[in-house]
Amino acid sequence: MQQPVNRSLTPSSMAAPAANYAHAVLSESATRWLHTSGVVPTAPDGSTPDDIGEQAAVVWRNIAALLAEADMGATDIVSITTYVVAGEPLGPVMAARDAFVGDHRAASTLVTVPELAQPQWRMEIAIVAAR
Repeated sequence: MQQPVNRSLTPSSMAAPAANYAHAVLSESATRWLHTSGVVPTAPDGSTPDDIGEQAAVVWRNIAALLAEADMGATDIVSITTYVVAGEPLGPVMAARDAFVGDHRAASTLVTVPELAQPQWRMEIAIVAAR
């Protein structure tokens, strides 16, 4: 069995994370890294759903495709940076993240922004994975 290379860090001298994420992830002896651009909510057919929860689901399906292409999975994710247009509900975005990563904890940052590159995009996510 392959030894895990990624370990979440939660020092006892810090308060617990505010949601389902790790304060930090230490990658030791990683030989492969995956860095994505901001993954946007555009489906393979070129469409973008209107609903923020559906957009989050499309983004995570796109991330799953990138991870699969790299022969990686959700447990290889060490960092997640989520950008959400200000005023959009955050609950569906966080729920989609939690559904995708399950019990795995990655370092995670969520930032609200005034807008993204395309007006129909209400959120996007960039990840780093290591194996």
